[in-house]
Amino acid sequence: MVKTIEAPLLEVRHLHKRFDKPRGLIDLLSGAPARGLHAVHDVSFSIAAGETLGIVGESGCGKSTLGRCLVGLHPPSAGEILWRGRPINELGNSFAISHKIQMIFQDPYSSLNPRMTLAQTLGETLKVHGIVASKSERDDRIDELLLTVGLPPRLKDHLPHAFSGGQRQRISIARALAVGPELIVADEPVSALDASVQAQIINLFEEIRETMGVAFLFIAHDLNVVRHISQRIGVMYLGQMMELADADTLFDTPMHPYSRALLSAIPLPDPEQRNLVPSLEGELPDPHNPPPGCAFSSRCPRVTAACQEAIPALDEYPSDQRVRCLHPYQPQISRLDQEKSRHVL
Repeated sequence: MVKTIEAPLLEVRHLHKRFDKPRGLIDLLSGAPARGLHAVHDVSFSIAAGETLGIVGESGCGKSTLGRCLVGLHPPSAGEILWRGRPINELGNSFAISHKIQMIFQDPYSSLNPRMTLAQTLGETLKVHGIVASKSERDDRIDELLLTVGLPPRLKDHLPHAFSGGQRQRISIARALAVGPELIVADEPVSALDASVQAQIINLFEEIRETMGVAFLFIAHDLNVVRHISQRIGVMYLGQMMELADADTLFDTPMHPYSRALLSAIPLPDPEQRNLVPSLEGELPDPHNPPPGCAFSSRCPRVTAACQEAIPALDEYPSDQRVRCLHPYQPQISRLDQEKSRHVL
């Protein structure tokens, strides 16, 4: 009997998203070429059912644009997005896709209607998508959603301003869960919250993934948070995926110089330890005018002339890491071994 290989829940192949700047009269008269921003450049990855894939990188690297492309807020300029092996546009319009993929935004207050109570917010979602047939069913479903995200149903007649930041984010999570999605794109969902509240929301995501089987694309800049919640992590820089690996593998043996620089910025708990990996130097290049060749070449300590000639491919290594670099660090050099040598004698 031939064993069939199940397609990933979501697969992204060579995705591009370019925002073209409108040409003014002076540009047209002078014949100046059109300028644009390549926010996402040749990004490929997949997400399995029930998996959490973390995406990290500096501000402006294209993380949020990538997430918005997946949910249909930004149409891709090129590339493919597949849902269980089928092009996602075959599922129908954005309304049909929203039953499969939902998004949670960074600022929960701006994503909630300030004039609608909690019950109205969730009730409208259930009504528009035809999930419940009667008011009594809608009320029961609202109570169930609130209990799922840790909010008492007695608060459902309150407006958003009556809730704390963490409670508002729980409301956003409840609204995303209302349609029964299989994938949630979480765009910096805890960056605006206090540390203690962050931990509560992260634990809620983990509980949802384990009990409901919902997969997550978790976008964040806090590496410790991403490591805690993710099975795999992708590192982005200037719109490109620089490294993609299992969470433990990426933290223990990062191969790309940019990944190493990011990890070196994590504070060490022992004050007598020091980080021997050079930190990032220089400013992020103008995304409208990126450096030739490798996007990281202007800040890379291992750059050579070959790095500036062409964009490296995202190669796969025996360590199950995919790295976009001509001169990656060798995977057998363990970061744990490096930390052992950091004690000041």
